[in-house]
Amino acid sequence: MLVKNVVAAAALAAAAFAAPAEEKRQNRKLRWFGINESGAEFGEKNFTGVYGREYIWYDLNSIDQFMAQGMNMFRLNFLMERLTPNTLTGPFDKLYMGNLTEQVNYITSKGAYAMIQPHNYGRFYGNIITDVSGFKTWWQNVAAAFKDNDLVVFDTNNEYHDMDQTLVFNLNQAAIDGVRAAGATSQYITPEGNSWSGAWTWVSSGNAASLINLRDPQNKLIYQMHQYLDVDGSGTHAECVSRTIFRERLAAATKWLKDNRKQGVIGEFAGGVNEQCKAALKDGLAYLGENSDVWWGAIWWAAGPWWGDYMYSMEPTSGPAWSGILSEIKSYFV
Repeated sequence: MLVKNVVAAAALAAAAFAAPAEEKRQNRKLRWFGINESGAEFGEKNFTGVYGREYIWYDLNSIDQFMAQGMNMFRLNFLMERLTPNTLTGPFDKLYMGNLTEQVNYITSKGAYAMIQPHNYGRFYGNIITDVSGFKTWWQNVAAAFKDNDLVVFDTNNEYHDMDQTLVFNLNQAAIDGVRAAGATSQYITPEGNSWSGAWTWVSSGNAASLINLRDPQNKLIYQMHQYLDVDGSGTHAECVSRTIFRERLAAATKWLKDNRKQGVIGEFAGGVNEQCKAALKDGLAYLGENSDVWWGAIWWAAGPWWGDYMYSMEPTSGPAWSGILSEIKSYFV
C-alpha cells in the first residue's frame, strides 16, 4: 500500500465530508464509536523500519467492514520517527506520509473521522521530548497537511508517562498552538495526560489539576483518557476485575469533566472475550451514554493486519473480539 505520489494521495477533497458525518451523528447514542488501527508503529526498536517487515499499514477493506458495523472513528497509530526521520523539525518521509495521507483520505472520504496519533509516549528516538518548540513545529507541519479536512482529529501524543507534569502540560499546549498556527482551526484536538492517560488516575496523577489550564482559541479540546478493566489497568490480562469496574474507574474523571465543563473521550479500552468482561464493557458503555453530555465515546484497542489471535484483536474476521465482543457492544453507540 506504499503511496509514491503524495500529491495524488492528498488530492481527495475533504470539505464535502462534513455533511455525511453529521447525518450519521444524529443517529448515535455516543458521537464517536471507533477502533485503534495499530501496526504502523510496530518494530519500535528499529525506528527506520521496513514496510512489510517491521511495520504494516491498515487494510482498507477492514476499514470498510468496521464502518458497516457503525464505527465512525479510526485512531491511526504511527511513529514520529518514521514520519520525520532524525529531527522533529525535519521534512516528511514521502512514502510514510503518503501512506498516512492515503489512510486519512480514504476514511474521511466516507464521512468518518481519522485521528492522527503519534504513538510515542512523549518520546522521540526513545528519549523524553524536551524540545517544546520543536514539538510545536512538528505539529504545525503535520497539521498543515490536513488543515482543510474537518474530519481529521489531532491526538497530541499517545500516553505520556513517567514525565514531569509541567512538561506534559507544555507539550500538550505546544501541540495545540502548532495545530492552530497551521491554520487547522475547525478540527478537534485530544490532549492526553501523564501516567498513561488513565481515566482512573486522571485526578490522582495530577492531570486534572494541570491540564485544566490548557487553552485552545477554538475551544475544541476533547480530553483523551484510556481505561482497561484488568487488575492493574494495563490491558495485559484477559480477565476483568468485576462486572462494574469500567463504570467505577470512570467516576472520578466524569465528575472532573462535569465540574469543569470539559469534554472527554476514551481513546483506548478493551476486555477479554469472557462473560465478566462483556458485562463490564456493557455496563461501562451504558455509563458513558448516561453521561454523554461530557463523554464523546470510546475507541477499542485494537485492530490491524498483524495482530493474529491477540486477545483484544478486533481485526475482521479472525480477531477474537470481532466475533466475541463487537456484536455485544455496538448497540451502546448506535
